[in-house]
Amino acid sequence: MPTECIPYKETNYFTELILDYLAEKEELKTFYNRFPDLENFKAQIEEKSSFPIKTREILVKSLKEQYSGLEVSEATQRNIDALAKEKTFTVVTGHQLNLFTGPLYFLYKIVSTINLTRKLKEKYPKNNFVPVYWMATEDHDFEEINFFNLNGKKFQWANAPKNAENDAVGNLSTDGLEDVFKLFSAEIGGGKDADYLKQLFEKSYLKHDNLAEATLYLANELFKEEGLVILDAQQKELKKLFIPYAENELVEQISHKTITQTAEKLNELGYNVQVNPREINLFYLSDGLRERIIERDGEYFVHETEIQWSKNEILEELKEFPERFSPNVMLRPLYQEVILPNLCYIGGGGEIAYWLELKEYFKAENVVFPVLLLRNSALIQSAKLDEKRKKLNISNKELFLKQHELINRKVRQISNIDIDFSEQKEHLVEQFQQMYELAEKTDKSFLGAVKAQEVKQLKGLDNLEKRLLKAQKRKLEDEVSRIAELQNELFPNNGLQERQTNFSEIYAEYGPELISVLLKELDPLQAEFKILTFGKE
Repeated sequence: MPTECIPYKETNYFTELILDYLAEKEELKTFYNRFPDLENFKAQIEEKSSFPIKTREILVKSLKEQYSGLEVSEATQRNIDALAKEKTFTVVTGHQLNLFTGPLYFLYKIVSTINLTRKLKEKYPKNNFVPVYWMATEDHDFEEINFFNLNGKKFQWANAPKNAENDAVGNLSTDGLEDVFKLFSAEIGGGKDADYLKQLFEKSYLKHDNLAEATLYLANELFKEEGLVILDAQQKELKKLFIPYAENELVEQISHKTITQTAEKLNELGYNVQVNPREINLFYLSDGLRERIIERDGEYFVHETEIQWSKNEILEELKEFPERFSPNVMLRPLYQEVILPNLCYIGGGGEIAYWLELKEYFKAENVVFPVLLLRNSALIQSAKLDEKRKKLNISNKELFLKQHELINRKVRQISNIDIDFSEQKEHLVEQFQQMYELAEKTDKSFLGAVKAQEVKQLKGLDNLEKRLLKAQKRKLEDEVSRIAELQNELFPNNGLQERQTNFSEIYAEYGPELISVLLKELDPLQAEFKILTFGKE
């Protein structure tokens, strides 16, 4: 399969913080534990080796309960059983419960995670490494997850449960998804692979009662042969393990103190902080409600409700009902590392950015901070589109330019006249330099007039260049149209394909080859953007 790699820096889609992290800039090294290269995992394994056996037992028991109604592959069962052993460690990625996986990068996250465990096994054969997908069942950002895009159309869960905006999304009933299924079935068409996708949607969402069960089934079907272990951490026995840390959060508010200081340091270095902590970073989760906990004058309240406790009362509530205390985005990473023998978290740029705020908080809570790895990113194109690109003489790197920049560049290249006034502008500036010198020697009050004339003439050249370029675009209208059409197809809504397009659009055309190619081509330790070309010309 033809592939090409492009440095992240040259895609123009990644923040300075992430680029500097990948470049191992000295000023960022205090914000993470170890950089993600294979050699550094030796020390990470040693540091995480003290993970409690009792916690492993509780984790394995919880996973077996979650998988009790599913067809569990030998590979996944082997990985679940292995988690009870001291020499087994996890690599984790987390993701929201997006409808039918949401954008393509859901697959990239999981493939990155699976592939890293394989690389670690090769490097450290005496240990076992388990890929884990952490389902964000306790989130309540329903608007972010209730749709997916297919063939340029938005398929949305319109008839959602009434409490969808307030409850943890994993608890939501799958009622109302029959309508989405009908529309999806009509759009995806026929054929073996399309029929598989229809069955997958139907079995996931119409045969399961809530979104957590549906997503567990869906992800298991896609990746069970790779040994992926899927975890829903919204369980009482797992939450019990987090009680001491939740108590610290309620009483000491350690996360707010430590993370705020780290965020200030990142701001001082010129980076925009991804997430700001609250004083208490816990939600209360009960009876269709997920709302934040607030402390005022020693009393505790659930925001916009009449629920309140004294300090002793809320600590009793925590001990009796730990499952009702839900970590927010700042505490979820700590919860994850408390209940999993984890070495590495794999996430997108936004996730890595807020993880970089957390190291001091982990230190304060005496929890090992994981290695942070940016997930793979890719652009998938057909051989047919690739051929169009070549005929238009556009490099893969140029595809990442803003559309007006790409069109202007190509119009200049294919035009039979040179519409670039850079040389004339340089010549003009040189001429005016002589006038400045003349004014300086004769009457300095003329310097302003010379400057005004220079600005006016440079602006005139700019306008003339733009008008000529516009006229040439009209003459080359067909080429311009084909350039725009190509880029729009590969970058829907002027954004990265992986953030827009659902996997079903590509699976319907290439079938299981999609996942097998991703597993073969995406190297989690190769920090470059990959372009994958499918099919025959």
